[in-house]
Amino acid sequence: MPDGTGDGTLTVAVVDDDSAVRDSLVTIFEIEGFRVRAYADGDNFIGDAKRMPFDCVLMDVHMPGRSGLEILEALGGHDYKAPVFIISGQGDIPMAVTAIKAGAHDFIEKPFEADQVITRVREAVEARAKRADGDGSKLGKRFAGADLLTPRERDVLEQIAHGASNKEAGRTLGISPRTIEVHRARIMEKLNARNTADLVRIVFTES
Repeated sequence: MPDGTGDGTLTVAVVDDDSAVRDSLVTIFEIEGFRVRAYADGDNFIGDAKRMPFDCVLMDVHMPGRSGLEILEALGGHDYKAPVFIISGQGDIPMAVTAIKAGAHDFIEKPFEADQVITRVREAVEARAKRADGDGSKLGKRFAGADLLTPRERDVLEQIAHGASNKEAGRTLGISPRTIEVHRARIMEKLNARNTADLVRIVFTES
């Protein structure tokens, strides 16, 4: 498993202007043995993110100054190496979905449970490590529309094409079933597929 310290300790960045949420997440991760760096705004975080590696980032959608979406864009979106979780309230779900399309790994809804947050972060880091080791998507690149898909969408498409349910695919890729559904909708739109059967046909008969 990768780490940003060289000693096996995973380093997590928490970016949230709400001190209660920020302190809660710091406590949760430190108890589990993570190294945590906390930020009350995006500018200070971006400065550090450009010069030091993080294994995972948890970031609020709404903050003074740069929003979570603007910070994600500054990080490079899909090209940023660490998985980014967007922290959102129930009313922020549409924006969280927009963030996923822009490159966020997944979103975490408030209020959250400590065990769930830790599990999802560990799964996300492990999934990213497998991809970095070359054990990611094995889909061929020759089917129509393949170049339109992001690396994450290709991973999701592989799971779908091999019959995985949203829950199974989410567990394998370290993202929530709801986020799998977001990617599925994007994939179907990009590949002009009407249903899952169409996706399977496109992948396995046109590659």
